[in-house]
This record gives sequence, structure tokens and C-alpha cells, in this order.
Amino acid sequence: MKFDLITKDPQSKARAGLITTDHGPIETPIFMPVGTVATVKGVHQRELKNDINPDIILGNTYHLYLRPQTPIIEKAGGLHKFMNWDRNILTDSGGYQVYSLSGNRKIKEEGVKFKSHIDGSYHFFSPESVMEIQRTIGADIIMAFDECTPYPCDYRYAKRSMHMTHRWLDRCIAHLEKVPVKYGYDQAFFPIVQGSTYTDLRAQSAEYIANAGAVGNAIGGLSVGEPAEEMYAMSEVVCNILPEDKPRYLMGVGTPINILENIALGIDMFDCVMPTRNARNGMLFTANGTINIKNKKWEDDFSPIDEMGITFVDTEYTKAYLRHLFAANEFLGKQIATIHNLGFYMWLVREARKHILAGDFREWKDKMVKQMSQRL
Repeated sequence: MKFDLITKDPQSKARAGLITTDHGPIETPIFMPVGTVATVKGVHQRELKNDINPDIILGNTYHLYLRPQTPIIEKAGGLHKFMNWDRNILTDSGGYQVYSLSGNRKIKEEGVKFKSHIDGSYHFFSPESVMEIQRTIGADIIMAFDECTPYPCDYRYAKRSMHMTHRWLDRCIAHLEKVPVKYGYDQAFFPIVQGSTYTDLRAQSAEYIANAGAVGNAIGGLSVGEPAEEMYAMSEVVCNILPEDKPRYLMGVGTPINILENIALGIDMFDCVMPTRNARNGMLFTANGTINIKNKKWEDDFSPIDEMGITFVDTEYTKAYLRHLFAANEFLGKQIATIHNLGFYMWLVREARKHILAGDFREWKDKMVKQMSQRL
């Protein structure tokens, strides 16, 4: 994997860059649609590629390990072939999923014993086994195994957890050297900064992760319930320490406003289930604010879903029709809303990139944040 830092915004720390992997270029800043179980929910790969058009999507180690299971993915020739996706894929290591199973897992130095949410069977993840699973899944970018702490989190727990995440990182790196890639293309490995919302811990973790010398770095353990101001404060601390010549990935973030504010702090990569999950609940993101399409006010509004027409659904259907589909609980409504939201997220990061290249990102970002804060 190669990263070129193309330009920086003069009024903020926003950057425009280019990541190149064996599956093609990724223009940054980038948003990665979440395809947890080898599918971006409700979207065909053809629509994903032609209409939403992301350079990279995300899969999840924990979910893919449990179903369809790694032997099936290996037999298919890796995740790209299994799901018929010829662009980039990043896999999350499963640390976050294990964190979210708080009642059904036990964390020890060796790794994590957890209970499957599917059938209740017990499994064990160690840094070593997670590296092997990600080799078999075959994503272009793979993540270190870490512990994602909850919010709020006791300082002593956050510190202990952070040090364990660092020890796990060393084990991941050592083991990766012994496990060759499987499908004839390279895999880039990103370690993860932890430390909850404690400035000193975040700084310490960022130093440790920077010293690991990986080709890219991630920031985890944010967007877990903390106020946005704390998220931004931690992003700023970490971005000031992580190397400038490597991409920075903020995991699990966030709202369109969160994304723009974090781009301004120096983040390059994002992923979040929000555009797809909120779409399935009838919430649409637009450049002028959010729409709850279930509201009665849209019942006889025959204007296009979004005049901007970013994807085909925006002008092919009306707000009244989409509201009707949600009222009738038709699957098509959720699909339309999902394509719209993902299309909007992709537009937002690409527009951000244009303004970084033009040198007026800060001004544009401030205007957009104001507009998008509105409820329509």
C-alpha cells in the first residue's frame, strides 16, 4: 500500500491524499460503506459500484468468522470473489463487536472468549488467530486486534486496557510475519490507538502506535457514546502525534457533521453504519438538513427526494412515494433511503476533497455544518 499526501488546507488540518493498493486507488478523505456480513445492507453490488461508487467498503472479521465462516470464504477465493466486489475492502478486527457483547465475553491477556450471537456457541479470539482469520478473508487493509473501552470508562481500566491493546499489537505484528498472504495481492496492516477520553492516555497510545511503523494508523474507542466535543478533542490530540505521511482512520464515525469536523482535524478515513441504519428507519441526510420521511408533512409532497440528484433514486422517486413505502412497510422504501444516504455520504467526502484541493475547505465546512444541523 502506498499513500501520497497531495495537499493540505491552509485554514485547517484537512488533507487530500491518495491511497493505492493492489485493488486500485482510494482518494482521501474517504467514507467506507459498512458491509458487515459481505453485503452493504439492502444494496446490490451493481448499485454500490455504479451509483454509490465508493473506492473501498468495510467487512467485519467477527461476523464473517461466524457466518459464512472462513473455510467458505477461502474456498471462494477470498472475500472479493465471494461477494463479487473488485475494489478495495477493509476488515475490522472484531474488537468492537467483542466490546459490544459485554454480557457474553471474557477478556484475558491471552485473548477473548465470547459467545456467538447466532447460536450461543463459544469461541476464542487471540491477536494471532485474528491475524490468521483476516489473512483468510483477504481484505486489502486489515486491523490489529484491540480492546474497545466503553464510555464512560474508569481511568485505571482505560490505562490497563490500552497497555493490553499495545501488547496485543506486538503479537499481531510478530504473527503476521509468519502468515503469508493467500490470494496473490498485498494486505496493509493498521494498528489502533486507544485510551478512552483521557488526553494523556491518547497521547501515550498515539506515540506507541506511531512507533510501530505501520503503513497506516487507526483511532478506535470513539463514537461509543461520548459527547462530540470529547471525540474532537481526542482526534486532535492523536492527529498531532500520528505521522503526517500515513493515512489516519477514525473508526465508526459518524454523522455527516462529525465527518466534516474530523476531516478538519486531519482524519482521512471513516466508516459508520449510520447512513444505512438510519435509512432503514426513514431518516435521510441531505446538504440542507435531515428529513424524517415518516412524518405526515411529506404525505403529499411530490417533489424529488433530493433536488441535488446525487444518485438515481433522488430524482426518480418523490418524497410522498417514499413516505408511502415506509407507511406500507415495503422493502423498497428502505432500499431507496439506503442508496440515497450512502450516495450523500460519498458526495460529502468527495466535495470536501474538492474544497481542500481548492484551498477553501474551512469556509465551506462551516457553511455545511450549519446547513446540515437543520431538521427539515
